[in-house]
Amino acid sequence: MLTEDNRQSLIQAAIQAKEYAYSPYSKFRVGAAFLCTDDTIVNGANVENASWGGTICAERTAVVKAVSEGRKDFIALAVTSDIAVPISPCGICRQVLREFCTLDMPVFLVPVDYPKKDAKDGGILEMTVGGLLPYSFGPEHLELPRQPTGPQ
Repeated sequence: MLTEDNRQSLIQAAIQAKEYAYSPYSKFRVGAAFLCTDDTIVNGANVENASWGGTICAERTAVVKAVSEGRKDFIALAVTSDIAVPISPCGICRQVLREFCTLDMPVFLVPVDYPKKDAKDGGILEMTVGGLLPYSFGPEHLELPRQPTGPQ
């Protein structure tokens, strides 16, 4: 269950994770943190590479850390950067989130100047995984029956 205390801890963990970002090329630091069902928080930062394709986003860093430690039951995710508007996970990250998270799991997109005193909820944009990736393809689709496709 997501309480206000663990929501705030999750947001702070994402903010702290950003401090470990390795972003010498884009200069765009991102931090992410997952709250697990056992109240553990697993965070991650973006890690860039001179070969841009080798770059891994903060959200995927956090997912890989959690899954490699045996954690796959997530309650919520917080993501933050160094800009004053909430940023959203990229397309690849959205698909990875879809693999491991429920469609109704909350995702908190946190601006750098959180909490904004004059903004609702401190300026956080709250989404769901399903809202970030509507009409998504997930693991359950692989179990659906298929029509035969010509000679086998």
